[in-house]
Amino acid sequence: MQDKQKVTLYLPPKLHRQLKIRAAVDTETMSTIVERAIAFYLAHPELVDEVEASYGRTHRVYSCPECATSVVLQEGEMVTLENQPSILAEKLPKENLVPC
Repeated sequence: MQDKQKVTLYLPPKLHRQLKIRAAVDTETMSTIVERAIAFYLAHPELVDEVEASYGRTHRVYSCPECATSVVLQEGEMVTLENQPSILAEKLPKENLVPC
């Protein structure tokens, strides 16, 4: 008896390509990467949901009558918008891309 079950997945072409590239770069099988990803998602669904919910979220600007400028709440701290760009840059992980 096998200790693993065969599963057929249908992935969008772009995701399949990213998976193939990641497998080649990391010298791992696509099955191993997918297995780890699914195991992580099932063990920590709240983390995945939190990241998905926060991606692309706009920031609420607060006008404080005692402050000289408007402020936003960023990473748990109040940050003044004085000398800030009009669009706040989010710190997102960078993907490792390799030429095909």
